[in-house]
Amino acid sequence: MAIVIIGAGQAGLQVAEALRSDGYDGAITMIGDEPRPPYQRPPLSKAYLLGEFTEAQLTLRAPEVLARKNITLLSGVSVTAVDRAAKQVRLSDGRAIDYAGLCLATGSRPRPLPVPGADLANVLPLRTLADTRAIAAILPKTERVLVIGGGFIGLEFAAVARKLGKEVVVLEGAERLMPRAVTPMMSEFFRKLHVDHGVAVELNAAVSRLTGAEGKVAAVCTADGREFPADLVLVGIGILPNVELAQATGLECERGIVVDACSRTADAAIVAAGDCTARRLPDGSLLRLESVQNAIEQGKSAAAALLGKERPFVASPWFWSDQYDVKLQMVGLANGHDRTVMRGAPASHKFSAFHYRGDVLLAVDSVNRPEDHMPARKLLDQGLSPSFAQVADLGIPLIAR
Repeated sequence: MAIVIIGAGQAGLQVAEALRSDGYDGAITMIGDEPRPPYQRPPLSKAYLLGEFTEAQLTLRAPEVLARKNITLLSGVSVTAVDRAAKQVRLSDGRAIDYAGLCLATGSRPRPLPVPGADLANVLPLRTLADTRAIAAILPKTERVLVIGGGFIGLEFAAVARKLGKEVVVLEGAERLMPRAVTPMMSEFFRKLHVDHGVAVELNAAVSRLTGAEGKVAAVCTADGREFPADLVLVGIGILPNVELAQATGLECERGIVVDACSRTADAAIVAAGDCTARRLPDGSLLRLESVQNAIEQGKSAAAALLGKERPFVASPWFWSDQYDVKLQMVGLANGHDRTVMRGAPASHKFSAFHYRGDVLLAVDSVNRPEDHMPARKLLDQGLSPSFAQVADLGIPLIAR
């Protein structure tokens, strides 16, 4: 029997390739509901829309590469049910596949906008290649772009639209941009960055409805009575983990499919990896990470677990975002910090913010300073905390050479 992987994104691909590199020579079947081989998602909101990345360059592994590794890819088909007792998955085309081990790498989907008018034409999410193709087809014909949601995706798209000469408005319901991902100081830095590039950023803006003409969106209305004309609306208000298959089988789901540090579920034959998961930490809390690194590291852990090995995901989480000429690189989680030490000046657009709780380093956010990001990852992975004076002095290396 095969090891079956439900999901053909970054996590699913990583599981398949890690199984091969770990010595597994049995059958591997990877099932993806999109009609194409695994591809990169990060460029979709940036380089691809700017014409700097082709569809061919998006592809992570071509079908012939997967075939050489004896990995069977079933694309354009979905799994309708998982029978844990029979160890079998059923597909939308009527087939059934038995499994010895199963990985749920079902990913996530855009959170829908729950207001009237959200179903009008030219109101789009940005998650898949199909979404981005639709946006790319509309963009040249639009002048006024409105972005609902000031998170990474929304702001990256806003930057692209401004580069293309569009009039751009960003509506964020919270009191600051990227509120779940960055500190207030970094939120303000990016707010000013976008305003300086000509974007209108509206905070505490609760969207109440969308209005249209001839079936297409014409404006976005807020709860305080304002109306913002728009030819294209990008909805970026977060994602929802695809947990329905897991829930139907009785697996624990809370903010995602619950897994341990080795990507194992409560079923010894089933692991899960990527955006669909929530990792149970030693203190009992749950950690949800939405990143390429998470998909890759959980994929490696999941493959090892399927082979009866222990490979916990212990690396510090890291993320990145590209907006205009600014590259933000983040490592660690700043929640609970009580002190921030700056390395470089924000006004220079080249600085790092080191976040501490007491004298313990929790996280580092770097803007256009890759020379800080890699040492910061090493420091956090090794549990080391440089002194405040060492961090603040650009002449002192973060890690002794």
